[in-house]
Amino acid sequence: MRRAIFGGSFDPIHNGHVNLVRQICGKVKLDQVIVMPTAISPFKQNNERKPAAAADRFEMCRLAFEDMPFVTVSDYEISLSEVSYTVNTLRHFRAAYPEDKLFFIMGSDMLLSFEKWRNYEEILSMCTVIAASREDGEADMDKLEAQAEKLRKHGEVLLVSTDAYEMSSTEIREKIIKNQDISCYVPKNVVKYILEHKLYTVR
Repeated sequence: MRRAIFGGSFDPIHNGHVNLVRQICGKVKLDQVIVMPTAISPFKQNNERKPAAAADRFEMCRLAFEDMPFVTVSDYEISLSEVSYTVNTLRHFRAAYPEDKLFFIMGSDMLLSFEKWRNYEEILSMCTVIAASREDGEADMDKLEAQAEKLRKHGEVLLVSTDAYEMSSTEIREKIIKNQDISCYVPKNVVKYILEHKLYTVR
């Protein structure tokens, strides 16, 4: 089986995340995508703003992908309640699915800083990295190609072009705080969940 892991804070998850999974599955043959909300991102440990509760981020992910039977939302990282290092997660799934081909989905910006990740060489030995280039016109493709080629001495790296998305989770949170409509950026059932649970509003 060909399984891909797609991790992130998903705070909140939005249409850009959903469309990215859909487009990658259309270009790379995958049997399953495991969406993995992080407990504590190693890149956001000094962030003054605390993320939404893990249970809320998990449920929003579940709602966002409920009509995609090939997507499973995993609570593996949030159940550990510690910094979510990709290498540890991949060790777990490599042991759980020793016969499968594993993939790890990331954004192109992450690929450019990938050598700063903990044990990045080991990550590349355990999975194929899929880097989604989200730039209009592939303006950064030369830089990405050079970085991918540099990393390929440790493992397989695929560059996949996906549509750029105009809105980030940070901007969506700001809109919620300002009581602005987010229904065109976030799946409807997730919008309903955010409003019902009063997430991201100033208390």
